[in-house]
Amino acid sequence: MDDNETIAALSALAQPTRLASFRILVAREPEGMPAGEISRELAVTQNTMSAHLAVLARAGLVRGERRGRSIIYRADLGRFRAMTLHLVQDCCGGRPEICAPLVDQLAPRRVATMTGHKAR
Repeated sequence: MDDNETIAALSALAQPTRLASFRILVAREPEGMPAGEISRELAVTQNTMSAHLAVLARAGLVRGERRGRSIIYRADLGRFRAMTLHLVQDCCGGRPEICAPLVDQLAPRRVATMTGHKAR
């Protein structure tokens, strides 16, 4: 990913409804979610939601797949990962010990296991 693509992705996320939509889709991976459900969850009209999803799609952050009469949207986590890596590409001037806390916090946390303990 280059600077222009990163700027486009960050610009797409720099709006409250689009950021909320993207976060919902990240939480719904890998199943995705129909546009109508996203609009209901965020209390946004469907035509407004479609416009927001189009901006996110042009930035490469979401993908829509037609299933019957619905379009199921999914977060493009590979593209988001590429953007994040581009932002921290030269993190800490090659001193990994400084970047370790950042990298650790970016690692996803698993949901509680059957024993009730959180795993990583």
